[in-house]
Amino acid sequence: MSQFIMISQFIIGISILIALHELGHMLLAKLFGMRVESYNIGFPPKIIQFKWGETEYSLGAIPLGGSVKIAGMIDESLDTSHLSDTPQPWEFRAKPAWQRLLVILGGIICNALCGILIFVALTFWLGDTYLTKDEVNKHGITPYTLGATIGFKEGDQITHINGRDFTKFNEVMKPSISLTEGGYYTVLRQGQEVHLPITPQLLKQLRGRQGQQNFIAPRIPFEVDKVQASSAARAGLQQGDQIVEIAGQATPYFHQLQAALKEHAGKSISIQYVRNGVTYHTTAQVSTTGKLGFVPKILFNYMHQKCSILKAIAIGTSRAFEIVRINLMVLREVITGQVPLSQAMNGPIGIAQMFDKTFDWINFWHIVGLISIALAFTNLLPIPALDGGHMVLIICEMIVRRRLPLRLLQIVQIIGMVIVLLLTGYLLFSDLYKLFQ
Repeated sequence: MSQFIMISQFIIGISILIALHELGHMLLAKLFGMRVESYNIGFPPKIIQFKWGETEYSLGAIPLGGSVKIAGMIDESLDTSHLSDTPQPWEFRAKPAWQRLLVILGGIICNALCGILIFVALTFWLGDTYLTKDEVNKHGITPYTLGATIGFKEGDQITHINGRDFTKFNEVMKPSISLTEGGYYTVLRQGQEVHLPITPQLLKQLRGRQGQQNFIAPRIPFEVDKVQASSAARAGLQQGDQIVEIAGQATPYFHQLQAALKEHAGKSISIQYVRNGVTYHTTAQVSTTGKLGFVPKILFNYMHQKCSILKAIAIGTSRAFEIVRINLMVLREVITGQVPLSQAMNGPIGIAQMFDKTFDWINFWHIVGLISIALAFTNLLPIPALDGGHMVLIICEMIVRRRLPLRLLQIVQIIGMVIVLLLTGYLLFSDLYKLFQ
């Protein structure tokens, strides 16, 4: 069931973005008086099909692509049978270069605006919620494997990033900061200030994580919140209890509790907890999945600021441009050979895995926003057959002030389609390799 939820979110999210992308092309084409012959979402077989005006609309059963067929344009259909005739006023090729350029950019513009609007809407709806540096430093951080490689240790308090002070803890893992050449962190460790530089070798590992820079996490203090009818209830645990030790292992923080329960899955364990300042002992049976059967309450004081629409626009737009900046950094590393393409980009399976196995509408729209900005950026690349490739050809035409040969446009389109198909196949194979690795 969880896999079905994840795949369903992927299909819905991608379908929305493809529909908006193709809608951008279609609306601008119609605005400039071009005849749009078809608007297709998904690949055949077609499950819905109807005609409205001059345009045929269809929905395919395979929701991994889409297209808009504009009269007089060389596209993936490679239909050039009518292009030897005199251009008709409603055809793409009969319009001024600036209009054709805007039509080509229509999909990119739609996806970019969609991503920005999603981040603006989420910011306006949810406000700006974050942990401050001071709140996290009351307890320190715990490193993951990569964080330990950088040099972080349990309980470190991060005081500066690249020599500057900061307020919000999420700035520590901001890719535009952590991926900076010569970057370093300053931590307070047992009263001593320590500098942790990010070496070129570590940069390569960070850049290969596709923007997932969670190499450390705050140590999370917790207490028992809701007790379910389970082992925790039979052990006498109540709301407000603080579990400080499990099977002789100290567990004042949530990651320590999780590790201890996982280690003793399926076993009976001793538990030490504090209630109203008094220490008690009990025993409980850990489930085979490493659970006791209670919901924890996180004892962090999060900062929350409501956002006006103007502030939400500023924050949401900034987050969208941060994604563009990350993509530019990753692209540079791919071009210079510092990061393999398979690590820098995901295929359809990798994108699907970005979605949770349980549905959360906030997380869903956040991921759709990320993908929308990434889709706009990717389509802007000057690769033949992509919008960016068409854009370059039109710009070349504007520079030389003459139409490019029809044969050249056909060849470029074919080459581009081959490149895109090979790239898609490579990324799909890479996804499968990672899946079964």
